[in-house]
Amino acid sequence: MNNTVMIVGHVGQNPHAVSFGDTGNKVVKFSVAVKEFSSNTDEDKTMWIDVDAWNGLGERALKTITKGREVVVQGRLAIATFQKEVNGAKVQMTKPVIKLTSFHLCGKKPAGSSEAPSDSTK
Repeated sequence: MNNTVMIVGHVGQNPHAVSFGDTGNKVVKFSVAVKEFSSNTDEDKTMWIDVDAWNGLGERALKTITKGREVVVQGRLAIATFQKEVNGAKVQMTKPVIKLTSFHLCGKKPAGSSEAPSDSTK
């Protein structure tokens, strides 16, 4: 399969849903922290990867994924484009995002993760 990525990391915040008007389409968004290791240095770095899960898969992610949980995420790598104001000027920015095709929960549920995921509309 072309354009498939898999990452293992910890969820940075509880997933949140964004609905799109009357269409019923919903995307669930969350980010995953992935440790970067280098044999040249003892310094550990954390890379944050944004994940989008659509419709049914998004509903499942919203119900089961919680902040701090270790997950294996598999999906399609895409580039998200957005505008940001920098020094008073609008600048077009891009960032990588994984369009979720599957996920697996790993390890134990983090202690104190009883917060209910939120649902928001756009």
